[in-house]
Amino acid sequence: MKTASITEAKNNLSKLIDGLRRGPVMILDRGRPVARLEAATAPDAGVAHLVRAGVMAAGSGTLPADFFTRPLPELSPGKSAVACVLEERRSSR
Repeated sequence: MKTASITEAKNNLSKLIDGLRRGPVMILDRGRPVARLEAATAPDAGVAHLVRAGVMAAGSGTLPADFFTRPLPELSPGKSAVACVLEERRSSR
């Protein structure tokens, strides 16, 4: 397997992606593996993997016709979007 430092990966990402047909690339930080860059086998390969792993659930049904034109929900004053998402996750379990 080809290896690349973080600096090399940052500076030559396009070249590394072009070379993925020959196999994955292990990204190293000071000689230690921290990430693996590999070619996607299908457009939804990552999502299918997450569904199989139980990390997320597959959607069912269809979106309402006006889904993309609806106004976005407003944040409570003084709250960040991250805090709102975390609060929603805690309350839905």
